[in-house]
Amino acid sequence: MKDLKLTEVWDKVFPQSNKVEHRKVTFVNRYGITLAADMYIPKGTEGKLPAIAVSGPFGAVKEQVSGLYAQTMAERGFLTIAFDPSFTGESSGEPRYVASPDINTEDFCAAVDFLSVCDLVDADRIGIMGICGWGGFAINAAAIDTRIKATVASTMYDMSRVTANGYFDAMNADQRYELRKQLNAQRTEDMKNGSYALAGGVIDPLPEDAPQFVKDYYAYYKTKRGYHQRSLNSNNGWNKTSALSFINMPILSYCDEIRSAVLLIHGEKAHSRYFSEDTFKRLKGDNKELMFIPGASHVDLYDQTDIIPFDKIETFFKEYLR
Repeated sequence: MKDLKLTEVWDKVFPQSNKVEHRKVTFVNRYGITLAADMYIPKGTEGKLPAIAVSGPFGAVKEQVSGLYAQTMAERGFLTIAFDPSFTGESSGEPRYVASPDINTEDFCAAVDFLSVCDLVDADRIGIMGICGWGGFAINAAAIDTRIKATVASTMYDMSRVTANGYFDAMNADQRYELRKQLNAQRTEDMKNGSYALAGGVIDPLPEDAPQFVKDYYAYYKTKRGYHQRSLNSNNGWNKTSALSFINMPILSYCDEIRSAVLLIHGEKAHSRYFSEDTFKRLKGDNKELMFIPGASHVDLYDQTDIIPFDKIETFFKEYLR
């Protein structure tokens, strides 16, 4: 395990709760990458607890959305961890700011490894929760890892689909070929330069004609509301060439074989709602559910605690983590 230098001060974009105990933890995935996480433990509980591992959104860090979800669920009686994915935040991994359909799915499974041997956790009652792009990775992890008893994906993106096909599946094969050419040319440039070009942070300054969902991202990641110094979306974005693997590796190929419980949550007015709608159509069994939040956009489900359905999430996990 790599010795990480973890900040001990409270540097989240949300206030600390006096109902839970907070501590930093680390664990290693099967690629040897050490992941950093915040653990939230409900105060006043006894015995082994049901546990939930949380991550996302794509390009965020645990001090943002996932930490808010994790702390809130700890207030409701679950031991939770919010982790930084490989190559990002306080987690290790070189080169920095890489995303991978396989490694990022493995990050969730590694979190389950950690929780499975934690003295405070009932290993038979472990769930996961992914937000935005990590909603897709959570679904993929649920298809792989039979130890996961329940999965929540909130305001989900399928990162393979949006990378290969563009928004609303508008990209054709010729456009995809041109994208591959650009990304592979970037690989050559990176090799020449001895560094990796970044892209994909929220655009700043914000163009007046930007789509509404881009304005929504800006309002979260680039303002006091959600800005964090380690967040890729708040700053310079991802390693550009990360997109190559997502084009050729669809992450939800086996989601129709998930036997554990799944809850998909999406905003009624979110530009991304088709990801949850289409995924739900492929899920099988009577323990799958799709919930729309009236009037909500994609980013509303990042931090608007008055509309994020925490009551429903709590009920769902209590039912399936018994």
